[in-house]
Amino acid sequence: MAYWLWKSEPFKWSWAMQKDAGEAGTEWTGVRNYLARNNMRAMKIGDKGFFYHSNEGLEIVGIAEVCALSHPDSTAEGDARWDCVDIRAVCDMPRPVTLKDVKASEKLKDMQLVTSMRLSVQAVTEDEWQEVCRMGGLDSPPESPPA
Repeated sequence: MAYWLWKSEPFKWSWAMQKDAGEAGTEWTGVRNYLARNNMRAMKIGDKGFFYHSNEGLEIVGIAEVCALSHPDSTAEGDARWDCVDIRAVCDMPRPVTLKDVKASEKLKDMQLVTSMRLSVQAVTEDEWQEVCRMGGLDSPPESPPA
């Protein structure tokens, strides 16, 4: 199973805005990092991920899912190097999980949120997924489809 983390500065695109996008979701545009782009190219419909507020809040606030596969980023002005996926909100994190909480957890010491702070679209392992969901108060977290 594949899990992910999408980072967004809430003053540009917040969790509330993501939820307001509804069932259709929205393009995850503006990513200009090759590893982050490659992560999006690896995503499958239904893959789940954490929605993380960066710069302000520094916390995982919700869970989203991929609702459209990788396609050309509409903000890339014809530059074919850059792709995006579409994501839609699934549920709130009952208790937001802060970066401080993640860093304090021995189980999450190798999570990319800790080791690759600047990467805007990150892979999350299944064990990390389960631990963050537990920390956030999700007893039955939504799962990604089998690979």
